[in-house]
Amino acid sequence: MNTSKRANDKLGFWSIVFLAINSIIGSGIFLTPGSVVSQAGSKALVVYLIAAAFASILAISFSAAAKYVTKSGASYAYSKAAFGDNVGFYVGILRYFSASVAWGVMAVGVIKSAISIFGGNPDNFTSVTVGFLILMLLITVINLFGQKFVKVVMNMATVGKLAALLLIIVAGVVLLITTGASHSLGAADQITQNGQKIVPTLTTTGFVMAVVSAFYAFTGFESVASGSEDMQKPEKNLPRAIPLAIFVIAAIYIGVVAVAMVLDPKTLMTTKQVVAISAIFKNDLLRDVILVGALISMLGINVASSFNAPRILEAMAREHQLPDSLIKRTENNFPIRTFFISEALAILVPLAFQYNMVNLITLSAMVRFLGFIIVPLAVISFYYGKNKEAVLPAPKNILTDIFVPILSIVLVIFLLVNYNWQAQFGIIKNGQVIGVNWYAIMMMAFGFVLLPLIMFAVSKNAQKK
Repeated sequence: MNTSKRANDKLGFWSIVFLAINSIIGSGIFLTPGSVVSQAGSKALVVYLIAAAFASILAISFSAAAKYVTKSGASYAYSKAAFGDNVGFYVGILRYFSASVAWGVMAVGVIKSAISIFGGNPDNFTSVTVGFLILMLLITVINLFGQKFVKVVMNMATVGKLAALLLIIVAGVVLLITTGASHSLGAADQITQNGQKIVPTLTTTGFVMAVVSAFYAFTGFESVASGSEDMQKPEKNLPRAIPLAIFVIAAIYIGVVAVAMVLDPKTLMTTKQVVAISAIFKNDLLRDVILVGALISMLGINVASSFNAPRILEAMAREHQLPDSLIKRTENNFPIRTFFISEALAILVPLAFQYNMVNLITLSAMVRFLGFIIVPLAVISFYYGKNKEAVLPAPKNILTDIFVPILSIVLVIFLLVNYNWQAQFGIIKNGQVIGVNWYAIMMMAFGFVLLPLIMFAVSKNAQKK
């Protein structure tokens, strides 16, 4: 393939913005607003605003790292350049495993949501498996057509999901104006179900858990730079594209949640519908359009995940920390070997746990938080020239390279300290911890200890050969 064709296939500035939006907006805003409002009540908009600010602060740190290191791999590339081969290898394997598992989790989420929307049983193992495999086959076909086609699909998915979210805002405002039926934001705190208030008394831990739930809807920005070698001028475009995407998403999220809370907060918190945000609308056509938008959104984030995860493994191979054979690409510029390895993980791990996603999501989230500490530390290292490998001579800025990374680390530590770990690693019944969730603990041990050891042995063997 000639150089000019490869250059044309690379993602430009707006395609990177679309990739960031596509990587972030997935199922979270369609499925979780009811949960956030149930936890925070009238403070839900503040919670989303804080989550957006937190995501923006972290995104600035990742963007600052991107101006020093433009190699693919994101967290892996930054940590390796700052702290050396061993730290980079460990972070890379963890981030790769997390990205692959997250891809599988999101794929299962698409299928379960689709089955529920069309009146089926989302807990039927056979139905979910068949749908899961068909979806993964579809994503494989999309990728086999090459990077240029993937770019088109991601851009179309981004437009589709943004249209669905904007429709929610516009339709909600029109209903408020035409019917006059509205609730104050404070009304959410007083709503009851079975004689009990739905929203509990807000504590520090409860507020933090609500922020983490809202923050989940903003995650994905940390993966955008994973394929930076397939982007045009990543050192200039990434630091501008990621914060812009966060700003656009924050405005839309807050608009969607505000409309839902003012229009019908009780339905938002109590509905059994999979796409909770659609339940506040009584018009069947409008609800169906929103459901279709939700499915497009989930499909789009799967395509984005299929773009990001393989390139983490490929980046490690390019640095000769994994076998060079993993670098192989097709004529359509498709990283075929790392893609199928990633897809195998994305399929087998959810299958092994019979689609019980709670433990897998926990593992993926914990690896993300590790990156949220390592990357800001790497940026500080680049600023002071303490990095282990050569980096680009980027313009240094004390605000984005020192102050924001330190603030990022402080915020992550605060969240981790106040996080409800019992809820993640315990078995909960009627709001009480009644046992230990050994599956979650085993997954953490596998992801954080066993898999890195296995991959380290593979790496050493490849280097010897």
